[in-house]
Amino acid sequence: MNDFLRNNYTLLNDSVIIMAAFAAIINYKKFKKTEVKYFIFFLVYVALEDFLGGYTTFASKYSFLDGLQETIEGTFFEYNYWWFTLFWYIGSTVFFTFYYCKILKNEIFRKIIKYSCVLFLIVSAVIILNDLHAFSSSYIYTINIFGAIIILASVIFYFIEVLNSDKILSIHKSINFVISVAIFIWWLIITPIMFFDVYFSKEDWNFVILRYQVFLFVNFFMYTTFAISLFLLKPLDE
Repeated sequence: MNDFLRNNYTLLNDSVIIMAAFAAIINYKKFKKTEVKYFIFFLVYVALEDFLGGYTTFASKYSFLDGLQETIEGTFFEYNYWWFTLFWYIGSTVFFTFYYCKILKNEIFRKIIKYSCVLFLIVSAVIILNDLHAFSSSYIYTINIFGAIIILASVIFYFIEVLNSDKILSIHKSINFVISVAIFIWWLIITPIMFFDVYFSKEDWNFVILRYQVFLFVNFFMYTTFAISLFLLKPLDE
């Protein structure tokens, strides 16, 4: 089982993300007149981002890409930490800020997450420019955790708004609620794991396999939830 995860983690992870992206594309017509269309665009973006971010794995795994591996070795692009910091941790924070500003009605909540995102981008830019080596060779936990806090706060604001409105009566039919629950659980589980990524190396395969298992589980849960909700739920006037 451990050998299977070592050899197929990327394939399994990419497959569930691509599944959600296809579900999003198939159901675009149903949601194209709602804010959910932006979430559909985001799922396609995530699939492309995740696939392209695997260039380091592809370069080491496939012999026809040996030239690429030799080219990037010893350069800024040798590792893909910079890619996922920029396009996932920063990119997803910006998107979810934008998305919840679209679906939240409370102006105070919207301003809080909007200004928090601006501050997040400024802080991220300062940190990255101050240490480009760390940006290219490791995850920057200040950025990752700051972004996670903003996303979790956005979801909590949405839950508070739902609880204080008539939306709660149709909550079981709301795709935004299902999306928010999945996002909240994903970030709640993943964020603490960031503190242990110092052990993520081939010298500690026990931790690597455990991390693979956790990520596969939460990714399968989240992206499958997205796909099923897009197929089963209908647009609501939220």
